[in-house]
Amino acid sequence: MGSPISSRSIFLFLQVREIGGEERERERERESVMAHRVDHEYDYLFKIVLIGDSGVGKSNILSRFTRNEFCLESKSTIGVEFATRTLQVEGKTVKAQIWDTAGQERYRAITSAYYRGAVGALLVYDITKRQTFDNVQRWLRELRDHADSNIVIMMVGNKSDLNHLRAVSEQDGQALAEREGLSFLETSALEATNIEKAFQTILTEIYQIISKKALAAQEATAGTTLPGQGTTINVSDASGNANKRACCST
Repeated sequence: MGSPISSRSIFLFLQVREIGGEERERERERESVMAHRVDHEYDYLFKIVLIGDSGVGKSNILSRFTRNEFCLESKSTIGVEFATRTLQVEGKTVKAQIWDTAGQERYRAITSAYYRGAVGALLVYDITKRQTFDNVQRWLRELRDHADSNIVIMMVGNKSDLNHLRAVSEQDGQALAEREGLSFLETSALEATNIEKAFQTILTEIYQIISKKALAAQEATAGTTLPGQGTTINVSDASGNANKRACCST
């Protein structure tokens, strides 16, 4: 950890899915096309961030959910990466864009920018390492400082397959989640336990919040022209049309 960072590491550190220079412009064009094609491919796009200390299993949670893969020799993420998966939420097609934010302290200043536009977050700790649980409060403060105040947060105690090495009881996790007003699950990316349930739960909660806000906006502006397809909707923004397909990011 104390060795100098190579030029390749710096390159990897700054890129997100090989976005840089001309690639960045092409990615922006692709995102623009995606936004306009939202009515053909999916109804909503939700950005979800994974946060927590390094080594708690965020990358394997990401790969298990998006590709149904698990790597025993997973290395610490450099910078930020993301993957997507499309699924059904209450009859709507939702594209979940999951961002894996590096947990190392020296990357926090850079990854904090990626909280922007997120409508949900999984705050992950390792049930076998008490320090990762003790750091949950710090991650919550950072999240609440950088993300939208209405972001939906779920606390996740990962590596439940290592119950014999447990350092944090499920009751302690549940109690902290209740104090902070968060939903809570214990998961195992290795055994695929509760991974699907965690994402389905948070995506459903986000969808329900947006639907309620959009419905309230419709009722408040009855008889007026509402936004059309491709409308950008935030968790805190009730101006979107619930009957139109929308992209939920900034």
